Amino acid sequence: MKFRPLHDRVVVRRIESEEKTAGGIIIPDTAKEKPQEGEIVAVGGGARKDSGELIALDVKAGDRVLFGKWSGTEVKIDGEELLIMKESDIMGVLG
Repeated sequence: MKFRPLHDRVVVRRIESEEKTAGGIIIPDTAKEKPQEGEIVAVGGGARKDSGELIALDVKAGDRVLFGKWSGTEVKIDGEELLIMKESDIMGVLG
């Protein structure tokens, strides 16, 4: 991928959830919600304070993260559907 997000933004690839419930019921595609878990693909350089000092991001490429249901902007890069969001939209790192 030849895309680098700016400032405190990150690029996230959604990780698909299980197609079955714990009880073994198969969930049809039409009833599935979009997953709220993903893998960081790329990160920006960080935000800047008013003084100009750079604030590094807490996440890095390869981290598995949880994010809000309506977080980010969906984009298509190199034929792959990805999300671009601010680091503040990420609730936490799994792992």
